[in-house]
Amino acid sequence: MNAFPAVDPIPLPAPVWLFKALHVLTLALHFISVEMLLGALLVAVWLNFRGASRRGGGASSLRLNAAAVIARRLPIVMTYVINLGVPPLLFAQVLYGRALYTSSVLIGMYWIAVVFLLMACYWLLYRFAAGAEAGRPAWWLGALAYLLAAVIARIYSTNMTLMLRPEVWQAMYSTTAAGTHLPPYDPTLVPRWLFMLTGGFWVAGLWMLWLAGRRTIEEPVRRYLAANGGWLAALAVSVQVVVGLWALSMQPSVVLDGLGKNQICRIAGPLWLATVAAVFLFGAWAALKKPNSRAVGYVSTVLALVAMLAMAFYRDGLRDQTLLSHGYDVWDRAVVTNWSVVAIFLVVLVAGLAGVAWLVSVMMRAKPVVEKVA
Repeated sequence: MNAFPAVDPIPLPAPVWLFKALHVLTLALHFISVEMLLGALLVAVWLNFRGASRRGGGASSLRLNAAAVIARRLPIVMTYVINLGVPPLLFAQVLYGRALYTSSVLIGMYWIAVVFLLMACYWLLYRFAAGAEAGRPAWWLGALAYLLAAVIARIYSTNMTLMLRPEVWQAMYSTTAAGTHLPPYDPTLVPRWLFMLTGGFWVAGLWMLWLAGRRTIEEPVRRYLAANGGWLAALAVSVQVVVGLWALSMQPSVVLDGLGKNQICRIAGPLWLATVAAVFLFGAWAALKKPNSRAVGYVSTVLALVAMLAMAFYRDGLRDQTLLSHGYDVWDRAVVTNWSVVAIFLVVLVAGLAGVAWLVSVMMRAKPVVEKVA
């Protein structure tokens, strides 16, 4: 008996490959913002804690200023986390709705709780940013925000893992239909969750290198950000590789066999490893040279984009292979392409991206204001 609900009789209005391409692209952008938030938030918490607890020296001032530089941007990063998270979730519902809707209902209480956890996290980010900019010991507010963000990440990991386990759905629903019961133990859940959390630190390190190129930040703080961002990127990316191998080793053998035959995964996997190796070398170089140029920031951006795209493609293949082992073929869908609607969508998408690019260019040309702790 097939555990998945029946296929929606309404055909897709565009080819499956187009939905998957848009899903992977938007998911990669979402992952970058999520990793920036998770890693940079904890970095700012640590810098504010160390700076506020040991006042009086030059190192304390550098830490407080660096914490303020990062913290004041975190509420903006959160807006990207939220807005860039909507498109990949919608594309996932189109492609994997029969699995994703089911898992979401089974843990419905936790899934709905994400909305309230997100609002509380957002509020704490603003309070932490205000305290850090004033030079106050506001690290505990940032720590609470990180805790809520980590819980949200755990709920998302739980849902995205549960959608791949149709064999436990019936037992969970029989236990309770209220959505208050978490799924039974899955060996892949914790490494998947930790993979995202550890990835935040090397992305935060690359972001610190990008911030080091901003002329609105005082020279000593820029060099401090460059040196510590470089070391953080080099060390954290090494940890994530280990966690990634752990997560991959927890996959069933049938899934691993399918990944070995998947042409996209055979390209995305080595590409990700090559990119994170480049991040390690680039981070080590930056830690020694302490660069503060815009070119270094652009290199950091390219490395983060390539790594996230490769990871998103590999993750997509991993999900497809896992679902296929349970009888769910994402490519087996009725398609009646409405090219006029697709064309309108793509035009609006490009226009939106152009508008965002223009807004960024206006911001970059604005008169700079020197950033300093109050």
